[in-house]
Amino acid sequence: MSMPRTQLQDSGARKGAGILESRLTRLSREAFARDVWARTAALTRDASDFSDVFSPAAVDELISRRGLRTPFLRVAKDGSTLPPSSFTAPAGVGATVADQLDDTALWRAFADGATLVLQALHRTWEPVADLVSALSTELGHPVQANAYVTPPQNRGFDAHYDVHDVFVLQIEGAKRWVIHEPVLPDPLRDQPWTDHRAAVADRAAHGTPHLDTMLRPGDVLYLPRGWLHSAQAQGEVSVHLTLGVHVWTRYALAEELTRAALAALGDDPSMRRSLPLGTKGPKGTGKTGETNQPRGTDSSYGDGDGDGHLDLDLVRERLLAALAEADPAPLFHRTRRSQARPAPLGPVAQLTALNSLVTSSPVRLRKALEPRLEGTRLFTRVGHLDFPAPDLVPVARLLDGRVRTAGDLGLPLAGRLLRAGVLVPADR
Repeated sequence: MSMPRTQLQDSGARKGAGILESRLTRLSREAFARDVWARTAALTRDASDFSDVFSPAAVDELISRRGLRTPFLRVAKDGSTLPPSSFTAPAGVGATVADQLDDTALWRAFADGATLVLQALHRTWEPVADLVSALSTELGHPVQANAYVTPPQNRGFDAHYDVHDVFVLQIEGAKRWVIHEPVLPDPLRDQPWTDHRAAVADRAAHGTPHLDTMLRPGDVLYLPRGWLHSAQAQGEVSVHLTLGVHVWTRYALAEELTRAALAALGDDPSMRRSLPLGTKGPKGTGKTGETNQPRGTDSSYGDGDGDGHLDLDLVRERLLAALAEADPAPLFHRTRRSQARPAPLGPVAQLTALNSLVTSSPVRLRKALEPRLEGTRLFTRVGHLDFPAPDLVPVARLLDGRVRTAGDLGLPLAGRLLRAGVLVPADR
């Protein structure tokens, strides 16, 4: 039976494919972009065996042995989030910080039907971090990971939508998912479902589900932002991973463009000038060039002295000109770099590599640096470096990610990049 929008995929991806194809959707990046991305829910049965990524044993270790603190865990029951004080406590001598997870309190809450939400697993569990890093690189959008651990026959949250896309990876047990189409398509990050609570509740209660299905281990469900969903565990403990894709939007690009234009206006002396004395600010207008005031009145600044409307006209003119000339790229890439960390760096291993550096030492660019070479400056997630002209060719070659030797770069340059945390030993 065909489903017009929800895509039911087959197993069997080819080796060497990207994360999307090999582990999540059985679709190539091109096919996923064309048919699914930001358009529709997509269900892939038996997409992959995720036991190498996460497991119930990983849940127990993180909660009971890793010394995690809030907000790395939330607890929810029947649609409400429990206060952190109900599941955190100091851990005795030498570990008196009060917001550490209390595994006994968490066990009691879990036994009483609460869902445990392990947040930011891309920072605390290495296999998940590796998967998230690879997926983010492939999608070109930042990705984060949470795990939801729900006891039998329970749910953690009411029907809602997220302001980011999600891939749901069922790890253990079974969970029933009910999906409805959006009440607000493509919501922005400051447009949460709580702003549309009544419409969401009505759609979930009375609308025809787009999809009502059971996820079992190995299944993957993709939901674009805005799609309503609720989930309930069945007769056993359910563990699933949610990979949240914090998508870049045209609106976000407009924000960066506007910031660049405003920065340029700050260098214009005429735009830094004070408004006339007595000004009350611009009054409301209808369409551009039309006012809600009688002809002949000052439509811009009320009763203030001076030609207020001329000030507003000038601002509009200069702002439009600045927008036309603005280059949003520097701000865009700076924001992009700030949204994730580079690959882990071990201080001891890094110092050992630096102290033992010889011409034959294999080195490579640190992963997930988001490097960008602009002129003689290299921008990365760990800061920027300026280079003399002779170093630019070997630095540019490094950006392909291939393994080089310190001799290829020159020992002084290789040493400098190791110290900066841009270069790492390739054999560790």
